[in-house]
Amino acid sequence: MRDTSLEMTVISALELILSSVLSLGGAAWCGAIYAGLRFPGRQRQRHAATPYLPAVTLLKPVCGLEKNLSFNLRTACTQDYPDYQVVYSVQSAHDPALPLLRELEREFGAPRVCVVVGDVHLGMNGKVDNLAGALPYARHDILVISDSDVGLKPNYLRAIVAPLQDETVGGVSTFFRGKDAGPWYEQMELLTLDADHFGMALFAGLLKIDDFCFGASFAFRRETLERIGGLPAVANYLVEDNEMGQRILRLGLRLVTVPYVVDTTIDLRSAGRWWQKMTYWDQNTRAARPLVFAASLILRIIPLSLLLAALRGFDAWGVGVVLGSIALRITAGAVIIGLALGDLASLRSLWLIPAKDVLSLFWFFRAMAKRTVVWRGVEFALTSDGRFIPPKAQGEA
Repeated sequence: MRDTSLEMTVISALELILSSVLSLGGAAWCGAIYAGLRFPGRQRQRHAATPYLPAVTLLKPVCGLEKNLSFNLRTACTQDYPDYQVVYSVQSAHDPALPLLRELEREFGAPRVCVVVGDVHLGMNGKVDNLAGALPYARHDILVISDSDVGLKPNYLRAIVAPLQDETVGGVSTFFRGKDAGPWYEQMELLTLDADHFGMALFAGLLKIDDFCFGASFAFRRETLERIGGLPAVANYLVEDNEMGQRILRLGLRLVTVPYVVDTTIDLRSAGRWWQKMTYWDQNTRAARPLVFAASLILRIIPLSLLLAALRGFDAWGVGVVLGSIALRITAGAVIIGLALGDLASLRSLWLIPAKDVLSLFWFFRAMAKRTVVWRGVEFALTSDGRFIPPKAQGEA
């Protein structure tokens, strides 16, 4: 006869653990809802800020042709700002985006636009290499990095540069959201960026956690970059923006995220590319912030509630927890996407949240175990401190 008492004790302990984790996760999503409700008010307060308008160089590293590339690059040249320069950079004279960059240079003129073709190799991070080629051509001491897939509103530079008026501020980021999602897998990516990443960034702000930066849109002083060791210091990091931010904090300076949102074009060529990207996002977090990555497990309340319900044999209480978790996640998504971001069209994708969240548990454990990362189609080994290196050199790290 089987002794079921031990089994029942283990199941009860697991139920207690899952219930506690679900409570924490549910509280975090409630906090995200509250932060999402407050976000429009924070944006209105930002518009009342005193203008600070130093000369600025906007760096746009480019690699290949992307969806919406012409539109996104052009928005950098149409800023409502008195004195700024745009530097577009590629790493090869054969880059297919180069003719477009030359066209923008001719249209807006050399005082506004500079196109750089540089073959610089500081490390494994191609974006950092690209920026290193552009930096010598930057005329101004206030530098802004904006990724090639980011579209900018005319008031962007005014918003991101303003906090640098305070000399204790070393770096400024903006929030970002997904835009122009097409097939279902691009809609899944949009939900990851907007309902998940943006929602949790709002919640972190609510908790006054401001020790992070977003490399898609980042402003700083040239002097600050030099003090943290310049671009060579971050050239081998997967998440170079996080490493820059942490080094800025170690200088005793502050990081600020302004309540401003830029648009990131979602451009996934296939469902397989999307699947790969989902693991990458979790690897990105694990490389940059291991503790944050571990804590993110509690946010996956739908798959965790399904595990709890399974332990209870899908009784009425267990099913109720699953339905409550789904309702909370969809409500959070609706508030964050519909109200905070004002993207009513993307609300039609909310029905995908349960499936995405269930799959997210798989991506979490895959990112925990996987020691290589695919970046721009090339596989690298990922070290414990967030650097990436060629796989053949993994044993030497």
